[in-house]
Amino acid sequence: MRVIIINIAEETARMSFQHTQMESLGLDWERLEAVTPHTLSRPPDHMHWQHWERSMKSMEIAILESHCKAWKRVENSGIPHLIIEDDAMLSTDVPRLLDKLESESGFDHVTLEVRNRKKLIGRHHPNLPLRRLYQDRTGAGAYVLWPSGARKLLKRASARPGLADAVICAAYEMEIWQATPALAIQMDQCKTYSMIPPINSPPPQTLQTQEENLVLRSTISHRIRRFLSQLRMGVRHLSKIAVSERRHVSLSSSWPRQIHKQRND
Repeated sequence: MRVIIINIAEETARMSFQHTQMESLGLDWERLEAVTPHTLSRPPDHMHWQHWERSMKSMEIAILESHCKAWKRVENSGIPHLIIEDDAMLSTDVPRLLDKLESESGFDHVTLEVRNRKKLIGRHHPNLPLRRLYQDRTGAGAYVLWPSGARKLLKRASARPGLADAVICAAYEMEIWQATPALAIQMDQCKTYSMIPPINSPPPQTLQTQEENLVLRSTISHRIRRFLSQLRMGVRHLSKIAVSERRHVSLSSSWPRQIHKQRND
């Protein structure tokens, strides 16, 4: 299965790490030039971006458009792809799972990652190390997407754009599964999982803005949408309570040598 790596041209250290990671895992990959705040299809203050739970920052919009580019590529290809952001770290078990998933049908989306938040998960897959995922809260760093899922996500993002992971997590119309154990984390989660990031690459400062700056730009409409979104998640939970459990997903213990050594130092 081919891998799409979303990367900003300036992030050369991350891309160098991904090149090494892909070689060590024996994965076939391609780089996708990420959208930046300077190359958005619409300016950040355009009304199109005002349909989420708050005003979106320009970098957040750029990340969404970058994922949309990847989704469009998957849709046009007619085959599933693994999509990762350039700070994703992958377990050595990933190639084996991708080989199995490549010939599978009936999936829209399989997430490989965890971000230290509980997930609403259901039944085990009979043949694969997966569990049905009914509600996730965050994470767009590493996931397998089928053309059917790409079409659904593009439709949803066009009608109601939001953070990339929020668009994915709200897509209840998709058949979504979770790798168990999880096979990926992003570098900003290394400390949480007792790992040392392979490179020193902090996220862009534009993503570190605290919520107090966002409250001033939140309208009544934004707050109503947030309330409705929380209500929708609550209804989702209640509707699946008999067939699911809310729990943390464990992380794989198998990592490439350069990561594994750092994890045990």
